[in-house]
Amino acid sequence: MVLYKNHFWFLVPVHLALIIESRGEKLCMDLAITLDSNADMPLHRQLYEELRRAILSGRLLPSERIPSTRALSISLGISRSTVTTSYEQLLSEGYLQTVVSSGTFVSAQLPDEMLLSTGVQEAQKIARPLIKLSQYAADLIETDVSKTTELDAAISFRYGRSAFEQFPMKLWRKLLSRHCRSNLDWLDYATNPLGHKPLREAIARYLSRFRAIQCEPDQVMITNGTQQALYLIMRLLVNPGEAIALEDPGYLSARRIFLSQGAKLLPVAVDSEGLVVKELANYSTQSIRLVYVTPSHQFPTGAILSVPRRLELLAWAQHTGALIIEDDYDSEYRYGSRPIPALQGLDQGNSVLYIGTFSKVLFPSLRIGYLVLPKSLVSVFTCAKWMTDRQLPLLDQYVLADFIQEGHLEHHIRKMRSHYDQSRQVLVQALNAHFGERATILGDQAGIHLMVRLHTHISDEEIIQRAAQVDVGMISAQPYYLKAFRTGEFIFGYSELTPQQLQEGVRRLALVLKDSGNIMSV
Repeated sequence: MVLYKNHFWFLVPVHLALIIESRGEKLCMDLAITLDSNADMPLHRQLYEELRRAILSGRLLPSERIPSTRALSISLGISRSTVTTSYEQLLSEGYLQTVVSSGTFVSAQLPDEMLLSTGVQEAQKIARPLIKLSQYAADLIETDVSKTTELDAAISFRYGRSAFEQFPMKLWRKLLSRHCRSNLDWLDYATNPLGHKPLREAIARYLSRFRAIQCEPDQVMITNGTQQALYLIMRLLVNPGEAIALEDPGYLSARRIFLSQGAKLLPVAVDSEGLVVKELANYSTQSIRLVYVTPSHQFPTGAILSVPRRLELLAWAQHTGALIIEDDYDSEYRYGSRPIPALQGLDQGNSVLYIGTFSKVLFPSLRIGYLVLPKSLVSVFTCAKWMTDRQLPLLDQYVLADFIQEGHLEHHIRKMRSHYDQSRQVLVQALNAHFGERATILGDQAGIHLMVRLHTHISDEEIIQRAAQVDVGMISAQPYYLKAFRTGEFIFGYSELTPQQLQEGVRRLALVLKDSGNIMSV
């Protein structure tokens, strides 16, 4: 019971609920009831009005069970006769009904005249001026960050999801069970905003071995995916109006985060060798704070940033004082060639902030990513992380640490690399068989998607509509361009689809485009 300005808020406490249950009465929801012991109106009338108002406003739903007179009298600290008097009045007016051996319920059907009574009028909301938004909120609305691409089709070429049926669920459950049985530490608050230390140690070793990353565990911050890492970087390193250079085309979610923080975006072209670094000179009058790149598998074109351009970009950053965001979102999947070390591994000037995620390697809902920071930035990022998100679920971090340390991640990546390589080959063969020279496959042999340029006069919108008519979901690359405008380019995700679905999806697409007679010859 809490006193607030002579009003008492009553809730059924746990120990009283247990007493009620022990007496053989069924438990139901607690009710927050306001009673004023100093008011002129009798308590039974106050209780009647409160319950009546709750019913008419929809707080108590039709057929919903309410506490017994005994339970409510105990929880409110008033006599049972007071509660009984209120209930009887509500029963007589049709607001409540009793069911023998079951209890008291809100009437299943209330007469229309009750719904039009003064109780409903009293519950109507009072008109007030529109709530004034902050500039940040206004920027969110302008950038439409909530808009996502979701394809509802039997064969969907969407990208980003892993092949869930290939995930070692039995092993994951075993690791979960191990920590659930062994201790309850994962129920507590975390002691370090950077994240679970054994997980950071495991990630540091993994990155050093497979990506040639130079870092210590205390430079690794566990984040809620790539988005949180980008958000923290923007909040701490870029003021509204300052410039960020980014690939064009590029990752749409990153662009939206940059815009939501009021950054000025400077598009830089991408070709077969990745970011065209020399184009940064076109913005010599701009003070560029950050450059965002996906060098290991450019999104969405699939190009890989060549070693000469990597060195050129690092030299430019060292000369200008700008920082580089390296988003290494799916570098684990590379087919038919040697892996190129991460950009961060070549950096000698502490110019790179390296972002990685387990969403593509394991599964998206795990929501564990990581940010490798220069040592000079660890302290301020740790403070910001604590202020906005004190910790990620510890149990997931415990399990993932074991998954990496015991070699399961490496084994899973090898397995999935073979699986996705086969899927990519099937998709490429199907495109070649049904389109031939009328389609150009872009990018290197890597990742879990590829980009295709269809040589046709048909607009992207019409291609998507025709594909939908045969239950095939398509994604145009147009929205991923900031400055350049190109048509006929589409992103084909292949990680979720079986070989049969990949072949059938391309066959259907070729059929609806061939029938139009509008496919161009190269």
